[in-house]
Amino acid sequence: MTLVPLPESFLRLPIAHRALHDRAAGRIENSPQAIKAAVAAGYGIEIDLQLSQDGVPVVFHDEELDRLTDETGPVNARTAADLGRITLKGSTDTIPTLAEVLAMIDGKVPLLIEIKDQTLEMGPTDGRLEAATAGALDGYRGDVALMSFNPHSVAHMARLAPGLPRGITTSAYDPDDWAPLPVPVCDRLRGIPDYEATGSSFISHEGRDLGRDRVAELKAAGATVLCWTIRSAADEALARRVADNVTFEGYLAALPA
Repeated sequence: MTLVPLPESFLRLPIAHRALHDRAAGRIENSPQAIKAAVAAGYGIEIDLQLSQDGVPVVFHDEELDRLTDETGPVNARTAADLGRITLKGSTDTIPTLAEVLAMIDGKVPLLIEIKDQTLEMGPTDGRLEAATAGALDGYRGDVALMSFNPHSVAHMARLAPGLPRGITTSAYDPDDWAPLPVPVCDRLRGIPDYEATGSSFISHEGRDLGRDRVAELKAAGATVLCWTIRSAADEALARRVADNVTFEGYLAALPA
């Protein structure tokens, strides 16, 4: 399996978590306005993907619509067209598709895509979101990388888009934070056991858990270490003692001179 390293841009530019969102300014997480603001500022961008009822990757974090819109119920019960008519709370934006976001970014800054777990238990996936993501990215010329908490998704991407960098989003997997994910699943994933088997070249690890021995072991073996989610300049300075780059929100990370 070919290892594809992250392009240099992913190490040079801080990565805006769910794009450069600021609810007070009307820029909601993963929204077009947050995407455009990150591009204008020159930050890398991290986004999340869910799958619509009709098989289209849409840029939205949650499985349910309730937190971020005035609608209720699962994202995957709505078509992409329906989702594109749903306004995000506190904004005039609606839920964009991956294709629309790719057109907005147009290769100007690096894009880190998290494929959200569709099984809700980190289990084997049907591959629909992964295949649709690979299809949307076919021909895209900008720097892009793919990751997921679910290693089965990363394995799909190794098969479907072998030329794109891929990694595993990782965590301390405290069972209290991850409920109702079963404790045995948390215990297994905590050790990042699928890194080598998925042909990953990076991890994006929980920032407060960067001192874990397995993180140091992977870094020593050549893995790039990104981290989530850094919320202050002071925390960024601490994270960079281990991490090669940060995913940030709530403040403006310093850009390279």
